[in-house]
Amino acid sequence: MKQLNQLFANYTGKTNPTMEELPTSGSNRKYYRLQSGDTSLVGVEGESKNENHAFIELDRHFYKKGLNVPKVVAVSDDEMFYLQEDLGDKILFDAIKAGRLTGVFGPNEKELLQKTIAKLADFQIIGAEGLNFDVCYPQPEFNSRSVFWDLNYFKYNFLKTTGMDFQEELLENDFERLADNLLQGDSETFMYRDFQSRNVMLVNDEPYFIDFQGGRKGPVYYDVASFLWQAKANFPPDLRDELISTYIESLKKYREVDESKFLKQLRQFVLFRTLQVLGAYGFRGYFEKKPHFIQSIPFALNNLRELLKEGFDEYPYLSHILTEMVNLKQFADSTKRELEVRVVSFAYKKGIPDDPSGNGGGYVFDCRAINNPGKYERYNNVTGLDEPVIKFLEEDGEIIEFLNNIYPLVDRHVKRYTERKFTHLMIAFGCTGGQHRSVYAAQHVAEHISKKFGVKVVLVHREQNLEQEFRKR
Repeated sequence: MKQLNQLFANYTGKTNPTMEELPTSGSNRKYYRLQSGDTSLVGVEGESKNENHAFIELDRHFYKKGLNVPKVVAVSDDEMFYLQEDLGDKILFDAIKAGRLTGVFGPNEKELLQKTIAKLADFQIIGAEGLNFDVCYPQPEFNSRSVFWDLNYFKYNFLKTTGMDFQEELLENDFERLADNLLQGDSETFMYRDFQSRNVMLVNDEPYFIDFQGGRKGPVYYDVASFLWQAKANFPPDLRDELISTYIESLKKYREVDESKFLKQLRQFVLFRTLQVLGAYGFRGYFEKKPHFIQSIPFALNNLRELLKEGFDEYPYLSHILTEMVNLKQFADSTKRELEVRVVSFAYKKGIPDDPSGNGGGYVFDCRAINNPGKYERYNNVTGLDEPVIKFLEEDGEIIEFLNNIYPLVDRHVKRYTERKFTHLMIAFGCTGGQHRSVYAAQHVAEHISKKFGVKVVLVHREQNLEQEFRKR
């Protein structure tokens, strides 16, 4: 790439850098890593001069304000190519992968999310100070035109592709009501517009923001909705609530916040953003044939299903059409599928338990090689749930080693089943009488899975006729 090589040479004084093309998700821009010795920069080739200009000018402003953005260091005369700081390869989307796939976010993942949502408020408020919004592209502010642009984007690129019959006049009436609600009040803040975990880089676990070239003056709610309801983020409701609280506390550094009004208005933007995203996925997926966007549609539809559970009485026809749309047969496979793990203890002499899901079972582990408390009369009337048996098994130590070999195997299986959207996994432990060793093992594995993955676990001690359910967290 001659232009980027020349920019690199002019800026660094070094020639003939190595050039590695970097992966992109949905962007039409191309990114390259240019390296020579210990110098590394990211080169960008954009298709739109106006979009490039917006990014370059916004970046310069944000950098001067002390915000975490990659510094643009060199720009071609035509603004079609530029160089920026190399922030590395770690993005927030990848750093929270385990949580996204399982729905259970660990302390480190939560800390990264808390840092990011708190800095969003700083970015929106400080970033707007002294900013010339005229540099924004394609519009300087969020207004009725941009609202209807996105709503019609949804209507023509997604809703109409379903083949549904609907009355456009009634739909437009509700679109007008939604637009009125979205545009309540003045806003002097910067609206990122595509604030999501793919656009957050991590440098020493500090969030840095990229891809803000579509930003403009606008309300803060849009970015909060974009981040917390990102299609593939898979944030559970309690974590969303925590992150909203963190954001509000950060915002309170700059203005008073009525939390109940904030949440009410945020919900309007969650609906709007979800429709906008479906429009984008429809265009990029169905028309531009980009698989990444087609794969994201089921996640956005699940977000919409959750929203519609509470309903939007203020938009009766829109609610009716959206409910009909998410229930279309063609979207049946997009319905959220959650894993249920069934853990069973049993006696071999009474047979291996059937799998009621009809999927043919999963693991069956034989506990009979472990030292048996059942050989001793004093343990006849107690089970693997009782302290005397627990003490016997743990002091002997064989069952601890046995389970330590099983946990990694089961963990991989649960993780993979979750990723593949399977709905049932059965894990059975058998021993001679189904009273001591198998009961202890099944109980501990069920508790382990529930604690680590947060999925629904049904525990059955068959020979004791006991059943316990660990609900999804």
